[in-house]
Amino acid sequence: MASFNDILYSVEDGIARLTLNKPEKLNALSWSTWAEIESAIRMAEDDDNAKVVVITGAGRGFCAGTDLTSTQDESEWHPRPFAGREGMMRSRFRGTELVYNCSKPTIAAVNGACVGAGFSLALACDMRVASEAARFSAIFVKRAIVADTGCTWFLPRIVGMEQALRMMYTGKMVPADEALRIGLVGEVVPPDQLESHTTALAREIATGPSVAIELMKRLAHESQDNPLHTQIEQEQFLQQITHATEDVVEGRQSFLEKREPVFKGR
Repeated sequence: MASFNDILYSVEDGIARLTLNKPEKLNALSWSTWAEIESAIRMAEDDDNAKVVVITGAGRGFCAGTDLTSTQDESEWHPRPFAGREGMMRSRFRGTELVYNCSKPTIAAVNGACVGAGFSLALACDMRVASEAARFSAIFVKRAIVADTGCTWFLPRIVGMEQALRMMYTGKMVPADEALRIGLVGEVVPPDQLESHTTALAREIATGPSVAIELMKRLAHESQDNPLHTQIEQEQFLQQITHATEDVVEGRQSFLEKREPVFKGR
């Protein structure tokens, strides 16, 4: 298991948990933190025991964005999981891309303030569950800079162009109930229920047929660029992979035996 300073990472019962762990700074992100996030996502990708990834923040905030107070020297940064020329050429701003392209389902459990690059990190996840105390902001405009870390790509796709531009033009803080109304989050729960509720959702996904789930995530992403006929043919092609799994046999058998299936992810 890799050693991290800015995050906590663990895998239990099929759930990989990535917790931003600088509560004294509302989990603000340095480049070293991003390197740790990238490394943890790579670890989850390579671990068949990790069926779903949950990202959250320690303390009272999810993430306050970029750590503008960091004085850490580059020699002290956590190493990125990219070697050679790829590491030399790959933008450090692409950490959210790695999260978005993770083959495993991803859930952001947003416990408090979620702004700037931290907002982009939450947007990169497949689903967002928010505490009633959560607040969201594309705060970049308040610093007179262009939104980054993928915000201009993720946000219009999630809430639509007008709502996305409204958030990016104003940098206004969006409370949890409004985030739910505009489709920014899928659920809002009381603060003391966020962890248990997110865990229950993650566990439901983790006990599912993970090969089929990962392929459906891939298909959903590809559908944004594919014409319908190509998408249908790709569905048919990838379904052949699921037909070769033990889970397909279990799915059919459980139907015949009128019981709930017990999937093993293989």
